[in-house]
Amino acid sequence: MEIKEGVEAPNFKLKNQKGEEVSLSQFRGKKNVVLYFYPKDDTPGCTKEACTFRDQYEVFMKQGAEVIGVSSDSVDSHSKFSQKYHLPFSLLSDEGGALRKLYNVPKTMGLFPGRVTYVIDREGIVRKVFSSQLNATQHVEEALKALQ
Repeated sequence: MEIKEGVEAPNFKLKNQKGEEVSLSQFRGKKNVVLYFYPKDDTPGCTKEACTFRDQYEVFMKQGAEVIGVSSDSVDSHSKFSQKYHLPFSLLSDEGGALRKLYNVPKTMGLFPGRVTYVIDREGIVRKVFSSQLNATQHVEEALKALQ
């Protein structure tokens, strides 16, 4: 199934950098969710993207949204990355790539994990899909626009 604007976002449950289980359903009826998939912890583009989400985190909170990052890195890798850059949001470990497959996040050039952001409303409906491998910080701008 293609995950596009107007469809219900598939639920998930994965561990974050603290080893806590996080599910999409726990936000239903409470918060919008900005779910962003990125290729790899502590790489230049991904660090820039994560730090831009960090720097705008208060704005997302004021918009009633929770930010959640997802990559195939381990819980331990996420923990180190999160601590190093003081990231205030969850980074989910999708080690087998099941969530990436469920959301049909494409690979770039058939090789690298893609960079896609989904803005999901309180009812679990996808309101915005933005995909750009190279414009990492634009994901933050597009998510904020979708929440306004």
